[in-house]
Amino acid sequence: MAFRLTVRRTLALLALAGSGAAAGWWALGGPSDAQAPPARACPLPAPAGAAPQPGLVWVPAGRFPFGDRVYPEEQPITEVSVAGFWMDRTEVTNDQFAEFVKATGHVTVAERPVDAQAHPGLPAPMREPGAVVFVSPVRGVAAALPTDWWRYTPGASWRHPQGPGSSIAGRGWYPVVAVAYEDAIAYARWKGRSLPTEIQWEWAARGGQGAGGGPDRADGDGAQPAQANTWQGLFPVIDTAQDGFGGAAPVGCFAANGYGLFDMIGNVWELTADEYTDSHAFGPRVRADGPIATASDATRRVIKGGSFLCAPNYCRRYRAGARQPQEDDLATSHLGFRTVLNAPGPSAAPAGGSDTRR
Repeated sequence: MAFRLTVRRTLALLALAGSGAAAGWWALGGPSDAQAPPARACPLPAPAGAAPQPGLVWVPAGRFPFGDRVYPEEQPITEVSVAGFWMDRTEVTNDQFAEFVKATGHVTVAERPVDAQAHPGLPAPMREPGAVVFVSPVRGVAAALPTDWWRYTPGASWRHPQGPGSSIAGRGWYPVVAVAYEDAIAYARWKGRSLPTEIQWEWAARGGQGAGGGPDRADGDGAQPAQANTWQGLFPVIDTAQDGFGGAAPVGCFAANGYGLFDMIGNVWELTADEYTDSHAFGPRVRADGPIATASDATRRVIKGGSFLCAPNYCRRYRAGARQPQEDDLATSHLGFRTVLNAPGPSAAPAGGSDTRR
């Protein structure tokens, strides 16, 4: 998302002002697009050799130029070093998240009423449990603001990502979405892992390609990658789905990068552990204990990788160096996550130190 105001506040202000966009939102009530039929799971290739950490791949230590030059928040580019770590080879899926919920009884942020003290002045429907859902505007209707295609939808959650009436049945291999930072942290801790730092995530997304080329198009030119699920056509009204998917895709349907990681670019945005700052000049902000944040307009996480909504005419954040803010307590239909394990690597892996900036 490209909001500078928070998503929730922007939607609320338009609703309270009675603007045309908000009037349409309240009149429609929920998504008008029918949920796409389930796609079959894309078979993932077997990991090469032994798998000491099942489901994870080893990302070796290295040094790289952290950042990009397409948008101001990606700058300045800084040389950084990163230790090796293990990372989920795909985004966390609906099936994996369902297993966590069954084992722990976790109730996600989107399934709870909104904290009215943390978000005063919200209209009643926006205080109900729910998430922000993308709905493509009707063709022929002017759409100039993000609020023309985003709707806070009561009843939307990871189980019902497009709102009431939608389902994840038959979609177990899709990335889980409509989860917030607290949910991702809880899942990661249940697995004995953590969320990646922004530096870890960006290094992993480059797939060993350094600052140029490769499937992640990490060269800063903003070119749309071929091996990623992004938006083809005129955003937000026409998606030709030339990549085979209108909306999110099951994990692993596009080629892995050089480290064996799937869907690092496109498909769904991914949460990181870093608190968001408006540029790299302030450095990473990660607390050692990875706290569960309290609801606050000032508490936002860095999200990475872009999504199926990124297009050449809008966003262009389908790059390793791209970054955006996401409110800690707001779930959306195009945001998921994956986890990392900071543990020794394969015996042949080089040793590495902690993340450093020089």
